[in-house]
Amino acid sequence: MRGLLYILAVILIIGWAFGFFYYSAGGIIHILLVIAIVALLLGVIRRA
Repeated sequence: MRGLLYILAVILIIGWAFGFFYYSAGGIIHILLVIAIVALLLGVIRRA
């Protein structure tokens, strides 16, 4: 399950990076970044 969270977080961060250059996407890009950070934090917390 940890591997899945990290993969999901990386995909969302990449999506945010691409969306950052296409400003027309609006606030959805920042929501993706927040979800990615939460997924990473959950992975770190569960591992500890």
